[in-house]
Amino acid sequence: MPCRAFLAVVLLFLLGAPAMAEPKPKAKPEASPVGLELVMALDGSASISEGALEFQLRGHAAAFRDPAVIAAASASRIAVTLVAYSGPGAFRVLVPWTTISDAEQAEAFAKRIQDAPRDGRADSTALGSAIDASAKLFAKSGVNAPRKVIDLVSNGFSNSGPPPAEARDRAAAHGITVNALVILDEYDWLEEYFQENVVGGPGAFVRTAESRDSFAEALRQKLILEIALMEPFPRAGHQWAENR
Repeated sequence: MPCRAFLAVVLLFLLGAPAMAEPKPKAKPEASPVGLELVMALDGSASISEGALEFQLRGHAAAFRDPAVIAAASASRIAVTLVAYSGPGAFRVLVPWTTISDAEQAEAFAKRIQDAPRDGRADSTALGSAIDASAKLFAKSGVNAPRKVIDLVSNGFSNSGPPPAEARDRAAAHGITVNALVILDEYDWLEEYFQENVVGGPGAFVRTAESRDSFAEALRQKLILEIALMEPFPRAGHQWAENR
């Protein structure tokens, strides 16, 4: 066959042949599901006595080194962030969203809590603003867990910003639970106040610490309850907040 005729046949074959499909990229392995998104909000307001933010940070760092907390986090896999709040607009992220599913990740998170900035001026206590600001953080978590919880620590009542009950209801309308750990070193009636005005959503509850000495243990127990989705058990002389 003459060369020109041969090239014509080859060209016709190539033009008529279906285009070869490009190789499909390999699918990325899906990440393990996350069972809980947790915003831990620490009280940096003027109601907290000097050095109290420091002991809150130390308590949270110790909690994520506790074997029971690590076991609960490893079993359900959690995404967690740590923030501090005080007055309206005074809200800052201390440790950004972090996924924890083993002891190594828990230790790394505890270390970041230890190294978190301590600067910031004490202000009023705006619990409603803290709830609203915390609720917005879930859009930035990078995951979509079936449970979303805001965990407030405080030793005071709301004295500025929007009413906390309204903020709680806004959060609950989006499926967000608001829990609390209340320090009773200033007001012995604070647990009832938080039950009525602050906590809400599926499984919401208040935990109390009588002093700094009991804070770490109360925090440890509360984190285990939250992460493992266990029902809080009543203690003598106390009543848990009802689900809202």
